[in-house]
Amino acid sequence: MTTPQPGRHMAAEIAAQPSIFSSLYASRSSIAEVAAVIRERAPRFVLFAARGSSDHAAIYAKYLTEILLQLPAGLVSASTTTLYGAEPDLRDVLLITVSQSGGSPDLLEVTASARRRGALTVAVTNTPESPLNAAAELSVDVAAGVEHAVAATKTYSATLLALYLLIDAVRGGDGAAAASLGDLAQVTLDASAPTVEEAVRRYRFVDRVLTTGRGYSYATALEASLKLAETSYLAARAYSGADLLHGPVAAVDGETAVLAITSLGKGGDSLLDALEVVNQRGADVVAVGSASEKVPSALSIGIPETAEEVAPVLEILPVQRLAHGLALARGGDPDSPRGLNKVTRTL
Repeated sequence: MTTPQPGRHMAAEIAAQPSIFSSLYASRSSIAEVAAVIRERAPRFVLFAARGSSDHAAIYAKYLTEILLQLPAGLVSASTTTLYGAEPDLRDVLLITVSQSGGSPDLLEVTASARRRGALTVAVTNTPESPLNAAAELSVDVAAGVEHAVAATKTYSATLLALYLLIDAVRGGDGAAAASLGDLAQVTLDASAPTVEEAVRRYRFVDRVLTTGRGYSYATALEASLKLAETSYLAARAYSGADLLHGPVAAVDGETAVLAITSLGKGGDSLLDALEVVNQRGADVVAVGSASEKVPSALSIGIPETAEEVAPVLEILPVQRLAHGLALARGGDPDSPRGLNKVTRTL
């Protein structure tokens, strides 16, 4: 009997992302229909509910909402509903619940409760027949296909793209900034492969990794930290570049590996000062993004330039490959990290 190759599912799902992006963009009319309802209801505030990788996608969408829609946005603390029974007035509020599986009981309860309290509720999932879709008034299909690896890759990036297309359509956009992401994703995976392999060799024996980014890229830093922790069991922490200088930088030294997410735009520009300090403290910096060559770093993993607001869709791709490669190099199986399941059932 042939022994399954470790990491084969994660590798295949990473490689599938370019075609998924192209297909999702081509079917954006269904997302635009949901956006039209949102625009008609004219919410004054947007709330996001999510867990894990989906929470990082929600943070990305929070930036999109505040910048592109000029609406205040926040993240739901699910336990205020599930544990404490809070019932705030949610009239004129849009609640977007992001869940790849659509099966988390706490997110289901939050969505059903918010709908009872007057919110317009939208489920963004990769499982159209999920209980969450039934609980929400509207739904967006991420359409990434079944994901077999425990660590989310294609579902995460497709969720980012779906959220961008939704929010852009709410403001009346046509998704033009995302039109070439399928092709650019393939370029990113192909062009970054040799440097990612070098980064795997560089980080193979590291114990402590700090990830950082600003603006839209902060979500990528958060997701990078999670991927490295769950696949390679690294002690990984993510910080906004602004927060990094407010204390955590004191723990940075020559034994610290720093993964900096920096793409062209205001977020990447604002990260430079923090990275200068990190570099001066002797940290080993690997920079990822379209502005990576502007950063003082030991290694630069570039991605194609895009509009800043869609850069996270591409930024995460070499990071996923890095997490996959490190897991294998350290003797693990990134398809089945210890102690983890595909659906986390929290209350």
